[in-house]
Amino acid sequence: MSNLFDLTGKVAVITGSSRGIGKAIAEQMAAAGAKVVISSRKPEACEPVAEELRKAGYEAMAIACHVGKKDDLQNLVDKTKQAYGQIDVLVCNAATNPVYGTTAELSDEAWDKIMETNVRGTFWLCNMVLPDMAAQGGGNVIVLSSIAGLRGNTVIGAYGVSKAAEAALVRNLAVEWGPKNIRVNAIAPGLVRTDFAKALVEDPKRLEQAEQRTPVRRIGEPVDIAGVAMFLATPASAYVTGQTLVADGGETIC
Repeated sequence: MSNLFDLTGKVAVITGSSRGIGKAIAEQMAAAGAKVVISSRKPEACEPVAEELRKAGYEAMAIACHVGKKDDLQNLVDKTKQAYGQIDVLVCNAATNPVYGTTAELSDEAWDKIMETNVRGTFWLCNMVLPDMAAQGGGNVIVLSSIAGLRGNTVIGAYGVSKAAEAALVRNLAVEWGPKNIRVNAIAPGLVRTDFAKALVEDPKRLEQAEQRTPVRRIGEPVDIAGVAMFLATPASAYVTGQTLVADGGETIC
C-alpha cells in the first residue's frame, strides 16, 4: 500500500522557514523524506535550523533570501538547483506586515512594502520555479494566505488585501499550470502562536477572547498548519488544486 504522505526524493523550498509556521512545515517535510531548503532574510537565522534538521538525520541546507528582492529570489532558486538539481515543492510562506491600524492611516511606502513583499515576491518566485517544475513532469506550490484575506479587518487591512491577492494568484496559477501536472493551493490560517501574533498571545485577556471565538476553544500551533501543508504537498491531495484551505479552528464559521 502506498504512503499518501510520502515525500521521499523530493526537494522542498520553504521561504520564511527559520521560525514559526515555516519552520514547522520544514520539519514535517524533512521527516516525510524531503530534502528541505531553509530560507529567511538573515543567514544567521537559517543555518541553525538547517543544522538542527541535519543532526536529526535529515537532508537540509540554508539559503538566505529577502522575498521582496528579485535577485535574492533568483539566487534561492539557482542555489537550490545547483545543490539538489530540482524543486518539487515550493512553499511561499514569508510575508511582512509593518503596520497596525486602519488603511486610512497607511502610508504609500507601507502599502508598497506589503504588496511588493507579499504579492509581487510570490509572483516572482512562482514564475521562476514553475517552468522547471513543468519540464521535470510536475510539482506542488503552496502559498500561505490568511483568514485576513477572507474578511474585513480594521487593523491589518492592507495585509489582508495582500493575502486575498495571493489567493487569487493561486487560482490563476492552478488553471495555467494544471495541464503540466502542477498543483497550486493556498492555506488561510487563523490565529497561530507565532512571533507575528506575539502581542496578542502574551496578553491573557486577549488570548482568552481569541480562544472563545473558535469552536475548538484554542488558537493554532505552527504544527497545525504544517499538517495542512503536508496534505497539499503529497499525493494525499492529488485531486486538489486552486483551493484556499482554511485552518482557523472554525473561527470564520461563527
